[in-house]
Amino acid sequence: MSTEPESDLQLVIGHVLLIDIVGYSKLLITEQRERLQALNEIVRDTAQFRASDAKGMLVRIPTGDGMALIFRDSVEAPLRCAVEISEAIKTHPEIHLRMGIHSGPVSEVRDVNERTNIAGAGIDIAQRVMDCGDARHILLSKHIAEDLTPYPRWNRYLHDLGECEVKHGKVFLVNFYTDEVGNPQSPEKLSRAQQRQPAMVAAGRPSPPLRRDLLIAAAVLLIATISIGVWFYSRHATVTPSPPGKSIAVLPFENLSQDPDNAYFAEGMQDEILARLSKIADLKVISRTSTQKYKSAPDNLREIARQLGVANILEGSVQKAADQVRVNVQLINALNDAHLWGDIYDRKLTDIFAVESDIAKTIAETLQAKLTGAEKEMIAAQPTSDLTAYDLYLKGRSLWSKRGGENLRQAIGFYEQAIARDPNYAPAYAGLAEAYGILSFYTATAPQESRPKAKAAALKALQLDDKLAEAHTALADVLFEDLDMAGSISEFQRAIALNPNYATAHHWYGSDPLRAIGRFDEAIAEGKRAIELDPLSPVINMDFARTLMMARRYDEAIAQSRKTLEIDPTFYLAHQTLGLALQLKGDLPAAIAEYTKAQPLTDNSLHTGVLLAAAKAQSGDKNAAMQMLAELEELSRHRYVSSYDRALLYLSLGDHSEAIRWLEQAIADKEGLNITWIKVDPLLDPLRGDPRFEALVQKVVGPKQK
Repeated sequence: MSTEPESDLQLVIGHVLLIDIVGYSKLLITEQRERLQALNEIVRDTAQFRASDAKGMLVRIPTGDGMALIFRDSVEAPLRCAVEISEAIKTHPEIHLRMGIHSGPVSEVRDVNERTNIAGAGIDIAQRVMDCGDARHILLSKHIAEDLTPYPRWNRYLHDLGECEVKHGKVFLVNFYTDEVGNPQSPEKLSRAQQRQPAMVAAGRPSPPLRRDLLIAAAVLLIATISIGVWFYSRHATVTPSPPGKSIAVLPFENLSQDPDNAYFAEGMQDEILARLSKIADLKVISRTSTQKYKSAPDNLREIARQLGVANILEGSVQKAADQVRVNVQLINALNDAHLWGDIYDRKLTDIFAVESDIAKTIAETLQAKLTGAEKEMIAAQPTSDLTAYDLYLKGRSLWSKRGGENLRQAIGFYEQAIARDPNYAPAYAGLAEAYGILSFYTATAPQESRPKAKAAALKALQLDDKLAEAHTALADVLFEDLDMAGSISEFQRAIALNPNYATAHHWYGSDPLRAIGRFDEAIAEGKRAIELDPLSPVINMDFARTLMMARRYDEAIAQSRKTLEIDPTFYLAHQTLGLALQLKGDLPAAIAEYTKAQPLTDNSLHTGVLLAAAKAQSGDKNAAMQMLAELEELSRHRYVSSYDRALLYLSLGDHSEAIRWLEQAIADKEGLNITWIKVDPLLDPLRGDPRFEALVQKVVGPKQK
């Protein structure tokens, strides 16, 4: 029997990023100091480092020729940080880095100097992974690469390298690289090992010439047979990947109340359960926008699951009467129609938050989703004790999701009433911020009027609850329109870390700052993730088409716009976006036809009218642009008119000086959405190269945002 004392070592899972300066030992001492200092500043300035550090979810350890960063908030954090470091290091060509990433058990220990250090397999394997790399490599262990595979923003850039022999055995390596960062070359250490291996095999087992020739012939025949089979199969078979087991869609709850006006309450129950589930990082949760088209208890669950890309469906009903509520829920595996769980809750309205929390928790347990302590806390949260305020909030949320000018104004009214009843109701402030944030896009309200209100509401929500993803998303959107790109990126990343299933955060993150500064690989990955979480949202699908358009991928933008119109043929922004992509492709008649279709489909058609007039001017009808300019001048006497719109019209007339003057005015007024994309907007391409225009681009994105 052992007489050693029982260890009190506490292991936790750490997501480890190891960074090493290549060739450090060959540098002069002064050069070593300068490069370490520059590296420290670059790392500390990354958005991911700041976000994790602010949450107390980051441990930093110097390693002499680099550092170790141990993240505890997200499996994505080390890779996101590595990408941000790789982007920033481009301005320091004298510094050559290699990085290794792994996720595994680590423990804080005290070294001989009583300083905090890190031990455990997590950091050991990260070290072995990094040691296999050369300059610019971002290498991952197979383990963490598999954890990242479900994330579209990363998986397309993960490249298997196979085994690499290291001091204490072998590691399975995955190389991360894009067109912008990373090293696509195979690590030299791995290449040398692969070159040695055939020679060793040949030396150990010589083959007679005839036998060798037969083996080669057989191998060629086998490869040819397999190739033909693969070709035939790929041409005649369609493989649909199975949805992840930990995925769910919450269908609309049936309203069984006698009062049809209580339908919003049933919607609210669905929305609140979904919101609690979406905070669980281990689950894939489909947004409400994509489930609203389905009825409460459909017959074709398997087909619905296929369309939404999930394995499980929650359906239910709500009956509200006076101060009583009955909630009936059923969780079904849609792939085999198995009934996984169901329950009926008869409670007082005052217990409604406990019911929502219990349903979310039971679903997570049934699907075997792992919950962190923070996630358990968020699921159990009771945002208000005032049921009337909650009622008003649900009405506001229902109207906000429908968009449109009048719906947004009514939503703002309900949120304000909810806040009047409970001044500490954080979600109501977040809802108010999101409504004000998009008000100018759907109405004639000037962004200079609505944006300060959105910012004030978002900051108040965060003051009350800094773990509210919706509030961070709203603030990120405001900062973007204020031209604070770095601040916006940081807030979006915080929102996604808090609620990885919040489709709006992924949507706006991709279509706002990432698109605006030209980081298209990431913007497209975020757009795809948003569609994965909300596949039937017309707004998200349309904005993804715009991202493709601004990346000059016009054929893909046209196809995506048409896909959006299949979801909603009456969505004016989809017609407008299709028109833009067709115009940029050179098909002006088709573009004019799409702009014409878009105009009667919205109450706020001014911008579409500007695009139509500008396209006609480019087709030779200069009077169309002149007449629209006169109309804007008259309208500006009594309502907000976009300076960006005037710039487009002057550009269509070939007057570059006037176009630049109005763009300057748009920036001076912090006009908002349109001007934020000045760096990448294809409509402004005729101005590129003009020093006056390039100076305006720098005012918006700044050299540090490149």
